Formats: sequence, C-alpha cells, structure tokens
Amino acid sequence: MSFDFDATVVGAGAVGLACGRALAKRGLIVLVLEQAPHIGQGVSSRNSEVIHGGLYYPTGSLKARFCVEGRRALYDFLESRKVDYRKCGKLVVATEEAEVARIEAIFRQATINGVEGLAHLTGAEARALEPGLNAHAAILSPESGVFDSHGYMSALEGEIEDAGGSVVVATPFERAEPLPGGGFTITAGGEGGATLTTRLLVTAAGLQAQSVAARIDGYPAEHIPVGHFGKGVYFRLTGKAPFERLIYPPPIAGALGTHYRQDLGGQAVFGPDLQFVETEDYSVDPAKAEVFAGYIRRFWPGLPDGALSPDYAGIRPKLHGAGETQPDFQLYGSEVHGLDGLMALFGIESPGLTSSLAIGEAVAARLLDD
Repeated sequence: MSFDFDATVVGAGAVGLACGRALAKRGLIVLVLEQAPHIGQGVSSRNSEVIHGGLYYPTGSLKARFCVEGRRALYDFLESRKVDYRKCGKLVVATEEAEVARIEAIFRQATINGVEGLAHLTGAEARALEPGLNAHAAILSPESGVFDSHGYMSALEGEIEDAGGSVVVATPFERAEPLPGGGFTITAGGEGGATLTTRLLVTAAGLQAQSVAARIDGYPAEHIPVGHFGKGVYFRLTGKAPFERLIYPPPIAGALGTHYRQDLGGQAVFGPDLQFVETEDYSVDPAKAEVFAGYIRRFWPGLPDGALSPDYAGIRPKLHGAGETQPDFQLYGSEVHGLDGLMALFGIESPGLTSSLAIGEAVAARLLDD
C-alpha cells in the first residue's frame, strides 16, 4: 500500500522533533503535526533548559539510560549545529550534616548510571568554587549545563525538513484509524486540516498525551495511564548572579526541587517548585517569593531582601499524584496496546529535554525493528 507519509509524529516539542529527526535519518519521509502556532510551545518551552548529567534515576530505568545517552549526544549536536550552550557543571549541596547521607546516595546512584567526572567536595572545597554558598558537603557533576532549547528545536526541525519531511504547526491532531493492511488514516484540523495516511505513528504530545491516545481508534483505554499536571514556578533575581554553576539541594518528593541556574543571558533564576493542579494555569503568584527566599537562603544566605521577581511557570506531564512514587518514562509499542506501527509516549517530563535525542533513537529503532 502507498502512504502519504512513512511516519507521522504528533507533537513538535523537543521529544517529538527528536523522534521525527531519528526517523528521517533512516530515510523515512516524516510529518510532524503541532497544534500550537509554533514549535516547542508546550512543556519544552517552560523548563529550566538544564542539561542533566543523569545522577538521580533508578538503576536500569529508561530515565537513567536515556539521560546519560541523550546528554552525550546533545552536547555533540549542539556543538556541531552551533546552538548556544554552557557546560557550567552542577553542585549538589548538603546544607547541613543531616543531608550528607542523601547526597552520598545520589553519588552512588550517579556512579551506577555511568555519569562521568563526579567528585566529592568538602564544604570548604565547594565554597572555594562558589563563594557565598552554604555547603556542609557537595557533589560536583562537571557534565551538567544549560542550553538554548529553542535553538535546539529549530535545528531539529531543520534536519527533518532537509531530509524531505515537514513540520506543520497550527494543525491539531483530531483522530487516527488503523488501516486493515497496516498503517493509519489521520485526520488533522486547523486551517491546513486534512486527512492523510501514514505507515508509522508516534504520539509525543506532552500534556495532551492521554487525550491523543484516546482519539486513536482501537487504542485500549486500560493502557492509557492516568495523567497529572505538576506545576512549577520560577523567580528571577534582580542583581548580579551569585554562582557560575548550577546549585541543587537534595531532591524533593516527586521532583528535583527548587534549584539555581545562571541562564545564557547571565541572569539568575530559581525554580521550579511543585504543585499539583487540575488545569493549565501558568500564572505565578508573587506572594510565593517569600517561600522561595526562605528555601534559597538554605544554600545562599546572602540573598538580598526583595530581590526575587515572578518569572514564569511550567507544567510537567506527570504519571503520579501527590505522595505517589515517581514512575519511569513510558514508551508503549504494540506489545502493550496491540496496534502495529504505533509508539505512544507518556510521562515524558524531566529529564525528557536532555534525553530527547536518545528517546528519538529508541522510538525509531523499536518501530523499524517491529
């Protein structure tokens, strides 16, 4: 049977574009559908733009594997495509004796995960690197960094188009129907709405992952995991950035917690926190500045009064609720849902941005192996 496209990807965030690129690299003609008017306007545009080393994730998990593989590939990609980044390194800080055991556990897990260059630091050694830091002890991860996520996504889009594919924005996915001989008929909306056929289908729809899966005829409802919205807000510092490296206290339940970064423009940003919400609400309550200040002063006692201003908020597509264990990435192929030629992605939150190239390669390999 002849198809309009070899592969169609729903979602033009970092992961969807990386999947499209991986498929295009293998000679397939790829279409990426995006409901927003521009690429990368969802989860991919509302995060810390941090390149994670891969320290925290459980042994054998997809997060552990994809974060390390993806981070290595990402630095090479950014360098070769001249996308701005800074490998500044990260300090995971114990601000008191009671936190030392927690960061030691992170060091052991990071070593198992294959993270390179890790070092134990005393409080004095950490303060020598970052004067003004309150540190009883710390772990140095030199492979962590920050980068221009939008420049990265634009480069991915360019590679898809250079290979003969298309990235179409303002065109929401409406439904898909499996064809008797394999492949899918897809109905897309918007001004450029159309009905098309594709041999392979990837859903990488972030916060809409569950609703997209529910609009694929024959997709079993019991294999659509329950989704939750994990909101995090950020505050920006007025004044000179205090540290060169990323500063992370030990993680909070369900997330890595409020951390510090100096962005590529040289400004200091703190966040995110974590609050479970029911809707996509991107407001930032200025009153939270006081709570943020108290948390930040644990590792930076010198934070001036009144120096934090509301910046932005992001919402993460979580597969767990408050008080529940944070699960792994979910990449569902036909062995789960029974639909040949379909890969459905769920719960691609942090470290999804860092992991995106590795996720794309894994999705392409599984689809083409199938």
